[in-house]
Amino acid sequence: MTPRLLIIGCGDVGLRVLKLLAGRWRVDALTSSPARAAELRAAGAVPLVGNLDDAATLHRLAGLADRVLHLAPPPTQGATDERTRHLLAALGRRAPEVLVYASTTGVYGDCSGAFIDETRTPAPSTDRARRRVDAEAQLRAFGRRHGTRVSLLRIPGIYARDREGGHPRERLARGTPVLHRDDDVFTNHIHADDLAHACLLALLRGRAQRAVNVCDDSQMLMGDYFDLAADLSGLPRPERISRAEAAGRMSPMQLSFWSESRRLSNARMKAELRLALRYPTPREGL
Repeated sequence: MTPRLLIIGCGDVGLRVLKLLAGRWRVDALTSSPARAAELRAAGAVPLVGNLDDAATLHRLAGLADRVLHLAPPPTQGATDERTRHLLAALGRRAPEVLVYASTTGVYGDCSGAFIDETRTPAPSTDRARRRVDAEAQLRAFGRRHGTRVSLLRIPGIYARDREGGHPRERLARGTPVLHRDDDVFTNHIHADDLAHACLLALLRGRAQRAVNVCDDSQMLMGDYFDLAADLSGLPRPERISRAEAAGRMSPMQLSFWSESRRLSNARMKAELRLALRYPTPREGL
């Protein structure tokens, strides 16, 4: 029987998944924007209009597909994810066999540059990450309650030359500085095409109630990442400043990304999903 997939939040990554499937599965895609219907249809999905903030618009989702790929972001405020709560309430009436969720490596919080794997206890330091921890807990409980195989993909910075905002060149062109090496933090990356492939493999091979770091093989300081991007783009390397200087020149959002440092193991991704990275480091991907 042809698998039937429901994509929740079919943006850039969801469209890349559709391209990988090339019409081999029946795919429905939930969107809150009726204006996107033609784009989704052209990409190979049946568009469904619904809003995760309005539970009454989600009743059609129950039993629609045997696999669900949840790529939608949580709300922008608070420490809980009510959007996922509304989605699971709708799906729970006739639960899918498989559910894959795009979470974030931000759930780990600051690890002071330590090399970590998925056994690390989440310690989110922002409401943005706490919303993801809340969603993960909801999804695991849903999986146990309904017998659904839930995979949690913990994803770092997504990049790609053909992704909106997915290449550092715009930031470099603005002249945004980076930290001095002594103050710098480790950052992690995944190319959008490799992430789409990981999503598809998780739908096929992911283990029940299991978290997986979806990241490439690089272990880079953030400043080195932007230096590399500058060199490859033919742009000047960014200015280096101290953390004290950054406090006076950066927005709170920018500073939040410089407050956490961690290096991620992708051994579970390679062993369980059996993903062969097309772009093992940003040097290939950029």
